[in-house]
Amino acid sequence: MEKKFVYADNAATTKVSKEVLDAMLPYFTEHYGNASSIYEMGRYAQKCIEQARETIANCIGCKPTELFFTSCGSESDNWAIKSTCERLALRGKKHIVTSVFEHHAVLHTCQALEKQGFEVTYVPIDEFGYVNPQDVADAIREDTAIVSIMFANNEIGTIQPIEEIAKICKEKKVLFHTDAVQAIGHVDINVKDLGIDMLSISGHKIHAQKGIGALYVKSGVPLLNFIHGGAQERNKRAGTENVPAIMGFAKAMEVACTNISERMSKITAKRNRLIDGLLTIPKSRLNGGRDNRLAGNCNVSIEGIEGESLLLMLDHYGICASSGSACTSGSLDPSHVLLALGLKHEVAHGSLRLSIDDSTSDDDIDYILEVVPKVVKRLREMSPVWEDMVKADPSLKY
Repeated sequence: MEKKFVYADNAATTKVSKEVLDAMLPYFTEHYGNASSIYEMGRYAQKCIEQARETIANCIGCKPTELFFTSCGSESDNWAIKSTCERLALRGKKHIVTSVFEHHAVLHTCQALEKQGFEVTYVPIDEFGYVNPQDVADAIREDTAIVSIMFANNEIGTIQPIEEIAKICKEKKVLFHTDAVQAIGHVDINVKDLGIDMLSISGHKIHAQKGIGALYVKSGVPLLNFIHGGAQERNKRAGTENVPAIMGFAKAMEVACTNISERMSKITAKRNRLIDGLLTIPKSRLNGGRDNRLAGNCNVSIEGIEGESLLLMLDHYGICASSGSACTSGSLDPSHVLLALGLKHEVAHGSLRLSIDDSTSDDDIDYILEVVPKVVKRLREMSPVWEDMVKADPSLKY
C-alpha cells in the first residue's frame, strides 16, 4: 500500500490557509506599527484592528464594540466566567450551571471557582450527547450567576439546543455564555437571534493562526478587566495587540462564514461515508448522535483495542487523528465526554476521532477506510481482551 499523508484532526487545529497568511504578511514587514502609538503608522494599525473587529462582528451578528480580542478560546472562556462570578458574588450569587462534557477551559475554571466557595451544578447529557434544556432550567437557582453550555462538543461534535437554553436563561434573568470554538465557521451563528449574552471563539480552528481568539459580550453586560497594565481593548485587556494575528483571524472568519450551508453539506456527505465505513468493523459504535452534529466530526469507539496504540499505528500510515480532545491526548485516562455518554472505561479507551474539512478528498476517505480496519485487525490479534471477546462470541472475525 502506498503511504499517503491524511490530516484528519481539524478539531484539534487547522492549517493556516493561504488567504489568511496573505492577509497577515503585510503586518509583519510593512504595517508593523504599535496600534497604541499616535504617529501615522500606529494610527493605521489601530484602524486595521477596528476594521477586523467589524468584520468578525458582522460574521456573528453583533456590534464591533461588543467584541474583545483574546489569545484563544480558553482565555475567552475564563474571562467570561470569572468576570461574571467575581462581579455577581458581591450580590450573593455564587452558583454556576454548566454541563458534564464541557471543554476543560470551562470545567477547570469552574473547579477553580469551587475552591473559592462557588457551587457548580453539572447537568448531564443523554446517551447521544445532548443537553436537555429542561435540566438546565431545573438547575438554575436564585443565586445562579451564570450558565455556560458549549455550542458544539469538541470530541463528539454534537450541536446543543443553544437558542432554547438561552431563552430559559433570559426568562430566569441569568447570564448565558457559550463556548462556540468548535461551532464557529461550521454553524450559522447570530448571537442576537439566538439570545446569547457571551460567546467564545478561536482562530486556529478555522485556518487562522494559533494564539488569537475573541469574546463577545452583549452590550450592558459588565466585564471586569482581565489583564491590567494598559488601555488596550477598551481598557479591559492590557497588552500590545497582535495585529497580524487579528488581521488573519478576520480573514479566516470572513471565509469560514461564507456559504456555510453549501460547504457543510459537502463535508457531511464525506463524513457520513466515513462513519458508515468504520461501523462495518465488528464491535464499533458511533459516539454522539448523527442529527445536529458538526459536519466534519466522526467519533467512533472500537472494542478490543487501545486508542493510543491505534493513533500510533495510524501515524505510521500517515494518518493524523485523535483519541479524544487534543488537550488530553497525552493522558491515559478515558475521555470525560465518552464516560458522560455512559460508555464503560474499556470502550471509551478505544475511541477514535477523525475531523475532516473542505480539503479532505474522497481519496483521503478511501485511504482511511482502507487503513483503519487493517490496523484494528493487527491490534486485535495482539489483544488478550479481544481474544476473550472472541471466545465468548466465536462469530466475531477480528
